Amino acid sequence: MKHSFYEKGKKEQNQIQAIIAVCAISLIILSIIISLKTSLYLLGILTFTITLSIAAPFFDTPSLKKSGKLIYYSTLFITEKPKNKIIKIHGGTLFDYYFVIDKKLNGKQRTNFIIQQYLQGLLCLIENYENDNEMKVRGTSYIMNKRTAEKIGFKIIKTDFLQKAIITYNYFNILISNSIAKNKLSFPNLNETKTFETDFGQLIERKEYITSLNNTLKNTIINAVEK
Repeated sequence: MKHSFYEKGKKEQNQIQAIIAVCAISLIILSIIISLKTSLYLLGILTFTITLSIAAPFFDTPSLKKSGKLIYYSTLFITEKPKNKIIKIHGGTLFDYYFVIDKKLNGKQRTNFIIQQYLQGLLCLIENYENDNEMKVRGTSYIMNKRTAEKIGFKIIKTDFLQKAIITYNYFNILISNSIAKNKLSFPNLNETKTFETDFGQLIERKEYITSLNNTLKNTIINAVEK
């Protein structure tokens, strides 16, 4: 797994996190001072909330990976530890997008790379649990559409209130991630948020299709990079 943050030494990782922490704290303090002097208290509250949501993945994701609570199956496909026979899957966080996506790629190439990493991670997950048909896989996304989800074996279920609240809270985090993915300012449509679920029996039935699609995208990316 080529993830430039995890390939760095511990000292350099700590330095990066220290810089992010200093910048975040400085911005929050500055906004509090301005809000107190101008009585624009909402400014301080919003700045604190937005800054925290943007900075948090750069600390939470490496920490949760180290503790084993988050498991990488590819650079941009992460799962939580199984609980009650359910594996919750996630696309990469803002932290992962920043350290994984090649800045030289254009928007289309970045999108292909992200999807390819999702598929690669899904295949690794299938191989790890292919003998456990009782285990369910569940994820919430504003990116994946119903047609694509059904092709790889997922069905749409109701998105619970907590997931909607988490995504809404992280809007600016998602905005930056989406803009990195598209290589331009790109506002996410949270109304397209859907929760998908499947089991490994369904995924195994479509493993050949997922593998073929993954290989096609992988070759497309390689050819684009070589040009």
